[in-house]
Amino acid sequence: SICILILYFCTPSISASPYGHLATTIGFIYLTPKQITAAMTQIHLNAAKAALSPCARRWASTRPTGLLPAGTHRINTRSLSAMTLPSTTSQHRFAGASSSTDTKRAIRPSWENHQISHFSSDTTSTTTDAEDDDAPKDEMEFQAETRQLLDIVTHSLYTDKEVFLRELVSNASDALEKLRHIQATGTLSGGDSESSDSIPLEIRIETDEASNTLTITDTGIGMTREEMVSNLGTIARSGSKAFVKEMSLKAQTDDPNDIDPFGQGIIGKFGVGFYSGFMVADKVDVRSKSAGKISNESTAEESGDDDDAIVWESTGSGSYSISPLSSSIRQDRGTSVVLHLKPELDQYSNESTIETILKKYSNFVGFPIFLNGNRVNTIDAIWLQDPKTVDEEKHSAFYKYVSHMYDEPLDTIHFRVDAPLDIKALFYIPSFHQEKYGMGRMEPGVSLYSRKILIEAKSPDILPEWCRFVKGVVDSEDLPLSISREKPQDTALVGKMRKALTRKIIAHLSKMMKKDMDKYRDEFYKEYNFFLKEGVCQDFESQQPLSKLLMFETSKGMAGELVSLDEYISRCPPEQKDIYYLFAPSRELALQSPYMEGFEDSGREVIFIFSAIDDFVMANLKKFEGRDLVSADRSEVDLPKKEEETKGDDAKDGDSSSSSTNNNTLSSAEATEFCAWFQTTLASKVSTCKVTNRLKSSPAVVTDHESGAMRRMMRMVETQEGGTSSAGMPLPKQTVEINPNHEIIAGIYRLKDTDSDLAQVLAEQVLDNCLVAAGLMDDGRAMLPRLNDLMLCIVKSSADNDGSSGSNVEETKNEDGEKSL
Repeated sequence: SICILILYFCTPSISASPYGHLATTIGFIYLTPKQITAAMTQIHLNAAKAALSPCARRWASTRPTGLLPAGTHRINTRSLSAMTLPSTTSQHRFAGASSSTDTKRAIRPSWENHQISHFSSDTTSTTTDAEDDDAPKDEMEFQAETRQLLDIVTHSLYTDKEVFLRELVSNASDALEKLRHIQATGTLSGGDSESSDSIPLEIRIETDEASNTLTITDTGIGMTREEMVSNLGTIARSGSKAFVKEMSLKAQTDDPNDIDPFGQGIIGKFGVGFYSGFMVADKVDVRSKSAGKISNESTAEESGDDDDAIVWESTGSGSYSISPLSSSIRQDRGTSVVLHLKPELDQYSNESTIETILKKYSNFVGFPIFLNGNRVNTIDAIWLQDPKTVDEEKHSAFYKYVSHMYDEPLDTIHFRVDAPLDIKALFYIPSFHQEKYGMGRMEPGVSLYSRKILIEAKSPDILPEWCRFVKGVVDSEDLPLSISREKPQDTALVGKMRKALTRKIIAHLSKMMKKDMDKYRDEFYKEYNFFLKEGVCQDFESQQPLSKLLMFETSKGMAGELVSLDEYISRCPPEQKDIYYLFAPSRELALQSPYMEGFEDSGREVIFIFSAIDDFVMANLKKFEGRDLVSADRSEVDLPKKEEETKGDDAKDGDSSSSSTNNNTLSSAEATEFCAWFQTTLASKVSTCKVTNRLKSSPAVVTDHESGAMRRMMRMVETQEGGTSSAGMPLPKQTVEINPNHEIIAGIYRLKDTDSDLAQVLAEQVLDNCLVAAGLMDDGRAMLPRLNDLMLCIVKSSADNDGSSGSNVEETKNEDGEKSL
């Protein structure tokens, strides 16, 4: 057998004869693996390819297995059959696209993809190590189960079935764009050029509820028979992408100034959108008449058959057919896709349903779209135009389209950026938002487009969540998309795009704040300050620039007068290192707060915040321009003392007994004693009691406590989750700071030795008053019994005093013997 093989490969006359084919077949079938290996080391691999002639393969496939000698191996006839070239008949099988440059054959039927691996066995080779190193490697290509691949593309690729219309309209737009381009460059040959020039470039869609069909027709470049096999018979081969590549190569040799920019209007690039039609259709017919061929300087091809209309038909089961179109069916230049809809999806033969889908996905296609004779896409993609050329009327119409609102936009942001990728954006700020009317949380308002085709409506990835009030579109031709074109693919790149867009919005708001403060403060900030504050709490990358857009009332301003943090800093004295703020339900309560006494006395300005979101903002921001944000209820507040206060404190320390004659103040020793008694008496509620000099008219305050606004919010959440009281959120022990110069504190100090019970009741009331001032009192009704007892004591004490005074008056009458007034 080895001799036969060597003789065959070395003698061309034998190899060309039928005996040569038979000899080769005998040699490969009856050789043992060791003999084959030894023979192949002496014979060039290309000769082995030629040895497998069709005759040998047919003989090997019919040879009974039982006739083979023991220890021999049969050729893998299934692999051999896969290597045969496709038939030229009108019935074809779908093919999966290959990475090879030869796109006409999707799965390359080449012997080099299989080599000697079909004769492998477990026996040990007798070749040397050197021979093993020189032996060729088994280079193979991945194979595709085309029917399964078609099923995946048809049923598992897209989220919504309605996307099929977007894909087919995009294909039609590409066909029109190709024809427009080659007409502009003058590279079209063949076809009826005179009649073609009179046909407008447009897309026509017809619905037929009676026959349950949907037809999408374009007047584009059309397809020849060969192009149908190549474009429709090969899954994942994009004819549009190949066209752009071909035009790119041509531009390298031609004068670039003689042709228009190619590829800018081309949408498709994956080669799977056409098969989405099988999601809704049992059968798809593609009727096409080619506009001609693109002329090539190196070769001039003419074919009379290319001018005839042909039809491509398939049920999506793995095969298709191509045949001449019946003369009874008219097909002008271009392509018509006829979808025979599934019975359960007859809604796609309804005109209103198709119109809604068209306006959602394909409203900005660059060519007219007619639905049953009526034009659908009447709005231009103005975001692609120069901002200076777009007037207010166009902006108003487009804003109402993208926002589904009927007001006029408060402001417009129209720009283009080149990094990290080419982005065209058009944003609108509405004059009001819906969340304040109890309509629930708004969805994102910006949609993602690519080449004027909707990719993702109300995309949550384009802008941060706090920008959900912004309406508009973002278009990028360079953005990598998933194969279904429903999501961006590169998460890192999308993140960079998101940062760039966010910076643009913040920069625009900053510009408005500087150039038109009245518009910013009275219109924008009044309506959207909540969203900016939400951004400070959530968007840490934009926290500092966002904080410059915030505005607050202050203790030195008028009611309703707002200032920015930058303006607040500009009014601070040089020695002030911190920014002070105070939370209160209203401006009036803030001004009456005991925490304001020290600031008013020192002349320091305090920012007033009135809502829980403001408290969250300050807690998250922490610093602004290198200055700490400090709450006015903190114990470490650094307030300067007046000169007379310092002298008074020194006098007290010098003569601790000097206050013994003054019942309204406590000496340092008495204040220390009172603090110890107060902390011991209210040990379950007070952790620390100390003296402070920040108070003037208030007896005491609690400091370093939790936020009252946050506590109320957490309590509300607990109640909504089934809680019935504040028992689940016990109030922690408080730090109390007393004013030793206040009459109430001095009075309680005197009573603690003479009437300890009354002193304890008064101490409890002082603590509750502090909690109320701090906003920590969960329920003020808990104080009512104590207040009633205190009022009763006052009434009784007053009655006793009145009785004693009456007795003294009566005794005076008896002594004097006359009436005394």
